[in-house]
Amino acid sequence: MENLDRKTVAILATNGFEESELREPKKALEEAGADVHIISVEEGEIKGWADGNWSNSYKVDKTVDEVSQKDYNALVLPGGVINPDQIRRDKTAINFVRSFFENHKPVAAICHAPWILAEADVLKDREITSFNSIKTDMINAGANWKDQEVVVDAGLVTSRSPEDLPAFNAKLVEEVYEGKHEMQMA
Repeated sequence: MENLDRKTVAILATNGFEESELREPKKALEEAGADVHIISVEEGEIKGWADGNWSNSYKVDKTVDEVSQKDYNALVLPGGVINPDQIRRDKTAINFVRSFFENHKPVAAICHAPWILAEADVLKDREITSFNSIKTDMINAGANWKDQEVVVDAGLVTSRSPEDLPAFNAKLVEEVYEGKHEMQMA
C-alpha cells in the first residue's frame, strides 16, 4: 500500500454531502498515512446525508476562505445532491477547486460532485464519470463521459456512486501518492 505520510488532503463539503462519500475516502487516506482536513463554506459542523435522511455531523477543520491549494497535496469532492449544489454557488469554493487544477494537483470527485468541476470550468476534453443523472451536464461542460466505476484522467479521479467507493478510494490513494500531474490543467 502507498504511504501518504507528509501528504495533506482537503475534503471540500457542506451540509447534505453523501456521508459514505466523505467518510470512506477520509478513512482510506488516513489509513495510508495522510492528514485529512474537512474544508467547508461554513464553520462548525456539517451534516451528512444517508439513506434519504440527514445523518451524522462532522467537524469542519477550516473554512474555504482560510485555506489555499498550497496547504494541500490533493482535493476530494464528495457527492450527494445538496452538497455540490450549494458549493457550486460559492465563488471562493469554486476558485479553490480550480486552483488545484491550475497547480496540477490530484482531484477526486464522486457521484454528483462533478457538478462542482463543471462550475469550475475544468472538464473540457477530460475523461470522467459521474452519477448517471448528471451525465448530460458533464457532456455539456465538455467532458468525455464514461459509464465505469472509476475513471482516472491525469490526476482527476471520478466515480459514479457509493457502490464504486472501493475502486474510487484505491485510485484516490494511488493518485495522491503519485502527486502532481502536468496534464492536470484548468
